[in-house]
Amino acid sequence: MRKHLFKKVAMTYSNEKWKNSIQRKHTLYPRKNDIRSDFFRDYNRILHCTAYRRLKRKTQVFFATSNDHICTRIEHVHHVVSVSRIIANYLGLNSELTDAIAVGHDLGHAPFGHAGESFLKEIARKEIKETFWHEKNSLYFVDNIETLEDPDGFHFNLDLTYAVRDGIICHCGEVDDYNIFPRNDFIELEIINEPNEFKPYTWEGCVVKIADKISYLGRDIEDALTLKLLTIKQIKDLIKILKNFGFSDIRGVNNTLLMHEFIIDLCKNSNPNSGIRISEKYFKLMDIIKKFSNENIYSHQRLTNYKEYAKLVINSLFYTLKEYYSQLDTLTKLKREKNKYPLLISYFIDWIEKYSKNSYRKQKYHNSKIYNLHKKKDYLRAILDFISGMSDNFALKCYYELISF
Repeated sequence: MRKHLFKKVAMTYSNEKWKNSIQRKHTLYPRKNDIRSDFFRDYNRILHCTAYRRLKRKTQVFFATSNDHICTRIEHVHHVVSVSRIIANYLGLNSELTDAIAVGHDLGHAPFGHAGESFLKEIARKEIKETFWHEKNSLYFVDNIETLEDPDGFHFNLDLTYAVRDGIICHCGEVDDYNIFPRNDFIELEIINEPNEFKPYTWEGCVVKIADKISYLGRDIEDALTLKLLTIKQIKDLIKILKNFGFSDIRGVNNTLLMHEFIIDLCKNSNPNSGIRISEKYFKLMDIIKKFSNENIYSHQRLTNYKEYAKLVINSLFYTLKEYYSQLDTLTKLKREKNKYPLLISYFIDWIEKYSKNSYRKQKYHNSKIYNLHKKKDYLRAILDFISGMSDNFALKCYYELISF
C-alpha cells in the first residue's frame, strides 16, 4: 500500500477545478484574522446551524429511539466524517473538504428516516407534482433554509462553497460501480433531478459517497443485536458469511471490524487511474451484507409497525396545516387559530414569516424569501419543508397535540 497517491489531484489551490470549487453564490461577511480555509469555514457553518443540531433526534434506522446506545442520524454523520477523513488523509486528498461534505450530507433529512422520506415523496407527488429525495433536499436546506447570524445579529443563508454543495447532493450511498471517478463538468446543481444522476465534482466527494455506505453497514447490525431483533441462527449465518470472506477467528460482528476492513481494502485498491474503488471481493461482500440487513433488519415486523405510525404522523401534520391556506390571509388565519394547536401552529407561523415574501414584520432575517403566499403550491411546499426539517421527537409532540383533548 502506498500513501498519498491522490495528492496531485486533491482539491487544493493547484487543482484546475479550484476556482470553481470555492465559488459561493454570495460573499460571506469578512472575519478579521481568520485562519480557516474555505472548506473548514463551511464545516464550522454547518456545525453551528440548527438543522445539524436536530440530527441528534432524527432516525437512522430505528424510529424515535429512547435507547441512548442506538444510532441516530447525528452519530451516522460522524461515522461518515471519520471514515472519509481516514481515507482522505491516507490517499492524500483534502480532508477539510471531506469533513465539510460529510457533516452536512444529511441536513434536512426527513424525520423517521427513509420511511419518512418516502411518505413526504408521496405527498409531494400528489400535492405539488414534484419529487422529494433527501440528497436534493439537503442541498435545498443548505442553500435556502439554514441561516447563521452575522456579527451584527442579522441572519443570512449559509452560502457554502460549490464543492461542498456538490458533495452533499451527489453523496447518495448506493454505490453501483466498483470504482468511482469525479465528473469534469461544472454544472448548476439545481438541475440534478434524481439520485446518482451525476458523479461528484471532486475526488473528495467520491470518498464521502462510498464512506456513507461503509459507515452504516455494521452499525445497523450492531443496533439490531442490541435490540435483540436477530435470532441466534441469523447471527451464526452472518458470521459464516464473513468467515467465507476471510474474516477468520471472529465470534461476533461489530461496526469497527467491518469499517476497518472496508477502509483498508479501499485504500489498497484506489488510485487516480482506477478510481476510488474497493475490490471485487469486498464489493460482493458489501452487497451480501446489505441483502442480509434488508431481509432481517429493515423488513422486521417491529419496524414495519412503526412505519405505519410514522406515516400517520406525517400525513396528519401535513393535512392539518394544509387546511389553513387562505392566500394573503393565511398568516392571519394561522394566528387566529394558534391556540388550537399552539406548538405546531406557532412554530409554523415563525417558519412562514422567516421565509415568505409576504411577511411585513420587520425582521432580523436577511435570508432568501422562497414562498409567495399568493401561490398555494408555495404554501404546500412550505409545509413539506417545515416537516422535513423536524426531528422525530418534535413531529411526535406536534401529533400528540393534534389528538389531545
